[in-house]
Amino acid sequence: MTADPSGWTIVEEAFEPSRQNYRETVFTIGNGYLSTRGAFEEGYPGERRATFVHGVFDDVPVVVTELANAPDWLAFAVYLDGERFSLEQGVVESYRRAVDLRSGLLRRELVWVSPGGKRAAIVFERFASLADEHLLALRCTVTPDFDGEVELRAALHAAVDNEGFAHWHLAGQGQRGELAFLAARTRATKVELALAMRLECAQPAIAGAYWDAAGAPTFTRTFAARKGQPIEAVKLVGVASSRDGQQPVELALAAAARPQGWDAAYAPHAAAWQAEWQRSDVIIEGDVEAQQAMRFSLFQLLIAAPRHDDRVNIGAKTLSGFGYRGHSFWDTEIFMFPLFVYTAPHIARNLMNYRCQRLAGARAKARANGFEGAQFPWESADTGEEVTPTWLTHFADRTKLVRIWTGDIEIHISADIAFAAYRFWQATGDDAWFIEKGSELILDTAKFWASRAEWNAAKGRYDYNDVIGPDENHDRINNNFYTNRMAQWNLQTALDVLDWLRQHAPQRADELSASLDLSGARLARWQHVIEYICLPASQDGVIEQFEGYFQCKAVDLPSLEPRHISVQELFGIEGAAATQVLKQPDVLMVQYLLREHFSDEQVRANYDYYTPRTDHTHGSSLGPSIQAIMACDVGKPDDAYEHFIRAARADLFDVRNNAGDGIHAASAAGIWQAAVFGFGGLRFSQGGWQVNPRLPRHWKRLAFKFFYRGEQHVIDLSN
Repeated sequence: MTADPSGWTIVEEAFEPSRQNYRETVFTIGNGYLSTRGAFEEGYPGERRATFVHGVFDDVPVVVTELANAPDWLAFAVYLDGERFSLEQGVVESYRRAVDLRSGLLRRELVWVSPGGKRAAIVFERFASLADEHLLALRCTVTPDFDGEVELRAALHAAVDNEGFAHWHLAGQGQRGELAFLAARTRATKVELALAMRLECAQPAIAGAYWDAAGAPTFTRTFAARKGQPIEAVKLVGVASSRDGQQPVELALAAAARPQGWDAAYAPHAAAWQAEWQRSDVIIEGDVEAQQAMRFSLFQLLIAAPRHDDRVNIGAKTLSGFGYRGHSFWDTEIFMFPLFVYTAPHIARNLMNYRCQRLAGARAKARANGFEGAQFPWESADTGEEVTPTWLTHFADRTKLVRIWTGDIEIHISADIAFAAYRFWQATGDDAWFIEKGSELILDTAKFWASRAEWNAAKGRYDYNDVIGPDENHDRINNNFYTNRMAQWNLQTALDVLDWLRQHAPQRADELSASLDLSGARLARWQHVIEYICLPASQDGVIEQFEGYFQCKAVDLPSLEPRHISVQELFGIEGAAATQVLKQPDVLMVQYLLREHFSDEQVRANYDYYTPRTDHTHGSSLGPSIQAIMACDVGKPDDAYEHFIRAARADLFDVRNNAGDGIHAASAAGIWQAAVFGFGGLRFSQGGWQVNPRLPRHWKRLAFKFFYRGEQHVIDLSN
């Protein structure tokens, strides 16, 4: 990968087969409806070829449900005098692949010599239209260096799988005039997905056909090749599912038929991207790497953001890979949501509506666990039910299984979602949405927290026992500070919200009081929990992350270097849990979210204590960006930049050797937060907003925009 001085292009100058899976992630394109990994049109052994469509889940053993890898729209084969083009064979004389972040256009150009000596320049281009979410476009240009024949084959393939598990039954295929279509249905959830394609050629073909191969409808065109004369073909593809309407085949056919040629499809798409960047771009001058990483991260989030559907969320790996099966976590609300609420409130509203629509699933989970209110699942998919797998294969020994406790006891997510709902209201000033939807979510999660609290008569306090905090190195612990403090915030905010409703929407206050049984006795219980909740003690200003943490074994992390694995892999799950090493620092996280409740001295003491105890390099990818913000807060700009650039390199440099599983979405969003809230020093309060910039010394300029209460503001800072 090479750095682009403009910060707008991600470039690969040579094909490295050993790096192809991670590069497929990097070169993912999408439009908020679907995303397609950067696999080659012609295919290659070992590829993790995939297109994921928002909301198209299917059941699968062990992992409960997952986004189903959609039938393949990319398939495009080139034959030079009968020899099939493939990077597996022949000679690659030159190669370059690049994605233009300004327009979402992926382009691959190369010069290839076949085993039989036929030489040609081949260019592939593709985009997923941001102007028409059901439209995909692919263009192939072949310039032969010989006289003979060039054959092109464009196909749709139903034979795809999720790393070995096939989700689709063929539901139909055929030809309608110049269009071909393919329909498939998921095995368990019965979602139908349809693809339709049209093949346009700039030059007249000497032969052409439609092949109705089972599961692979194909158009072929054969051209007379003349040395130096380009041959161009455009494949336009429509995509629709039964989530979009009752006749997905008709919707897909209509989408494929709409544009007349590449330019007609590309122009509105490029214009839509220009408008997108007008809202969300962050300008960094004086640091080419930071600028490129920032725009790459924003691009990856924008292509996963649902613009026209509030029934879906953004998974921890966006739509860019098989990791986490498309499930969404707290990553969305705490890491990704701030980007959207301040740059694209319409997208943030969709994300919040997804959670509000799934209150029924959260209530069902609470009841199943013996609690009241709404307990949101740790991992969520289409229905709002818990989809965290109970057992997974051990990372070091595939003959063993590991019990996964996060779905049972990582309960802080309910407060995280309530926090996002409250943030959306405060940032947008959308009282109507909050009265109708957000207030109920906050009140019902508070009901859960009061129910989950355990009265400890011996110590005269409420405990939250047997939990997991954001630092997942330590599970099944008691009174995790992050969990307890966020529960307290949720309860207090709920009381404040109910008071606000009584003043501004009394009818809605009465409705919710009745439907949620918010009796005087219940509200008194909430107040009692708030006052007597256990918050782990402090020593010299340092808040104990959970009860017993200070008694855990100290580890000198630098002495473990060099290493390429996490402390949990190094010591084992139980061994790591016995140490003070953190996957990410819980206390700093809650101090970041609730900054106004902590003094500067408290923040500084906890930053200095927990930073050397955090596994920054091999722990969670979620931590470095927040660590950067807190380093800015305590006046350590050099530390802040070190954390920031670690987050920025997560995917472009594959620093954790797992980028092939998909984008680290929380880290990508976190670097926006680090730039805006950390280096830019943007803060919000009841009185509005202010900035207190702390730019890295080598940055010449930082500029960004944000929306607050319906008005867009422009911040332009310089050193």
